Amino acid sequence: MKIYENLGFQIPEILLPVDHIDFQKWAIIACDQYTSQPEYWKEVENIVGSSPSTLNMILPEVYLDTDEEINRIELTKNTMDEYLEKGIFRSFEGLILVERLIGDKTRFGLMLALDLEKYDFQKGSQTLIRATEGTIIERLPPRIRIREGAKLEFPHILVLIDDPEKTVIEPLVEKRLQFDKLYDFELMKNSGHLIGYGINQEDYLYSIQNAMAILSNPDRFKKHYNVGDDFGVLLFAMGDGNHSLATAKSIWESVKSKVGMDHPSRYALVEIENIHDAGLDFEPIHRVLFNINDNILEKMRDFWKSDFDITEYKNQHEMISVVDNQSGKSHKFGFIFRSSYFVVDIKHPSTNLPVGTLQNFLDNFLQNGGAEKIDYVHGGEVTCRLGTKPGNCGFYLPAMEKNQLFKTVILDGALPRKTFSMGEAYEKRFYMEGRRITRKE
Repeated sequence: MKIYENLGFQIPEILLPVDHIDFQKWAIIACDQYTSQPEYWKEVENIVGSSPSTLNMILPEVYLDTDEEINRIELTKNTMDEYLEKGIFRSFEGLILVERLIGDKTRFGLMLALDLEKYDFQKGSQTLIRATEGTIIERLPPRIRIREGAKLEFPHILVLIDDPEKTVIEPLVEKRLQFDKLYDFELMKNSGHLIGYGINQEDYLYSIQNAMAILSNPDRFKKHYNVGDDFGVLLFAMGDGNHSLATAKSIWESVKSKVGMDHPSRYALVEIENIHDAGLDFEPIHRVLFNINDNILEKMRDFWKSDFDITEYKNQHEMISVVDNQSGKSHKFGFIFRSSYFVVDIKHPSTNLPVGTLQNFLDNFLQNGGAEKIDYVHGGEVTCRLGTKPGNCGFYLPAMEKNQLFKTVILDGALPRKTFSMGEAYEKRFYMEGRRITRKE
């Protein structure tokens, strides 16, 4: 397997299901979606039935902190062993060009393995691969339990490159019909269509390497972002799956002195996408609080004092319109509470983005026992529906401009956690490709 150590990636050996497997039942949406909608996952279980599926090798996070968590983690590892023994995998050594069609949008990505030696999720990191949002260390232990001792990884990780000239992925897109098609099928539950093209030809691998080298050239980097020598080159920025990659990094750091630097767990399989892809949208991630046991309106007034203003609107559509079309220096976000819809307006905010302004309050409110649980939710409709339930409240946030991402991370470090989402929940990455993270027996 080829390793481009200076560029932080490897050409991996990728595992795919053999052709007779039902790919629609095999491919499952990212485990961190629909975490407050157990009915979604019950429907997925009914669709999959007894068919081979990545559902049996991942832990949907709707089951975290439930009685089912331990049994499901054990199931993931037993299923990996079973599938390996039954020979339901075929291997492909190379990169995979991924084409995802959702409605009238198409986006493209490239599967490769990132070098965890070039990654640091700490805020202020200057490594080639970086987190874009705060990593919640408390969220890693259950994910470590899932990956620890597992023979395989199935990633939902999406990593971004800033390639305005479209030199890495887009030339492959133009030539994609010349590559071998590895899969081509409709995803379950109206989540679009997925096609994968295998790329292992030397001339194309060289072109990718050369384009990446240009993007990561220090002189080009300093000029493009107008920064000095004290800023390290950022080539790969986390899009989705921040905590999954942080989990892989944590395990690698704990085992590398025992297993050696050429061990498979040094790398993590991901899909990279160009932030300038026309089919890639940034969506906000909203917040829902459950089982509120304090006067949240009073607490917001106390927290922001004279900077706090709140206006009620007739319905969720009016509220959403005001939040989405805001301008000026104040920060606005929607507040859904007791079947009513408000817009909170914070004058003189202390952060750059409304999500940061809100999160500062929520962290304080939760730390003081103001609510039992917080969830990070995709989609305005779901946020409003959950927020109006007795004992809950919801917060609707505006989207950030995707072109702000790299420059903000370079200059300011990681954004507030759960700042943005690459598309709505149903547009998230599906588990399809896998990779060994232990040596072959």
